[in-house]
Amino acid sequence: MQLLDRDEVSTLVDAPPDQVYALIADVTRTPEFSPEIRSCRWLDGATGPAVGARFEAVNVTAAGRSWKNRPVVRVADPGREFTFARTEPMAGTVVWRYRLEDDGGRTRVLESYEVERPVTRVGWFVIERIFRAGNRRTELRRGMETTLARLKAAAEGGTATSR
Repeated sequence: MQLLDRDEVSTLVDAPPDQVYALIADVTRTPEFSPEIRSCRWLDGATGPAVGARFEAVNVTAAGRSWKNRPVVRVADPGREFTFARTEPMAGTVVWRYRLEDDGGRTRVLESYEVERPVTRVGWFVIERIFRAGNRRTELRRGMETTLARLKAAAEGGTATSR
């Protein structure tokens, strides 16, 4: 069983907070940035970020195992914060947060996760043995670093790095 509680990474983007927020909060673009997300789509008639909106994400591990989850938006504050939580029966509740801070026309982006309800023993068995997801703390940190690097490239006028 692994320990998973919280982590945070940040980067400085040469673009204003509203522009960076627009990229982050458009969850349909998440696969361009995240190495673990293969697709995202809004659910229940939602067309964009709003508190209570749900979306479906399809994740895939480095071993090629995939699963779906359905996060719920908790904070949709343009130019400042986008937060959502995903809850799965045995995999607990994880809150993902993007905070944006204006830095003289640039944006400091802080991406973090925090475990609100821990993964169960059965959940860890599934994650480690069936999905072969490796060390989740390490993989999630690498994923956040890659996500922010790709987000930075897209926001600064480049395109997201290919997988």
